[in-house]
Amino acid sequence: MVKAATNPDVDAYFERQTHWREELEVLREIVLECGLVEQLKWGEPCYTVEGANAIIIHGFNDYCALLFFKGVLMKDPQNILIQQTKNVQATRQIRFTQAVEIARMRDVLIAYVQEAVTVEKAGLKVAYRKTEEFPVPQEFQARLEAAPELKTAFEALTPGRQRAYLLNFAAPKQSKTRQARIDKAVPRILEGKGLND
Repeated sequence: MVKAATNPDVDAYFERQTHWREELEVLREIVLECGLVEQLKWGEPCYTVEGANAIIIHGFNDYCALLFFKGVLMKDPQNILIQQTKNVQATRQIRFTQAVEIARMRDVLIAYVQEAVTVEKAGLKVAYRKTEEFPVPQEFQARLEAAPELKTAFEALTPGRQRAYLLNFAAPKQSKTRQARIDKAVPRILEGKGLND
């Protein structure tokens, strides 16, 4: 394996880290040993294979993680890949809380990184659920029927933005909370913006 070069933007990212810095640096070293190209995307270290996003490393409050963009397609002989939430379709992550834990798993992690590279080079594609398969909450359906301009604006959004809104609207158990989310989102939808744009 040829160790990849570091990226100055990612160097700056690590210099700013206070939480999980040691753990993230160990993960970085492992991924770079596998020859992936390092970039900074979405404010996080991202590693690509032939221009395609393959892996991202990032920290959360309770853990840091090595996230595989097409993890659902990877073999998982150690049964360590975690689906972040039930709505996550493609990505899977391996979570850590200590650098020593990462160091102990070094060979396993290298094998998983190499598997991610194999999946990407093979051109495998994730079969995503279609937007039409996501339930439209009753409160939002009524709003779409009452406001044709909202329906037009929603349908003009990318499928990913539509799914994000539908998941967000459907999550609360109470109707009034779903309605409040819809009320808050309507101006963004009319502007052609996604939930997190």
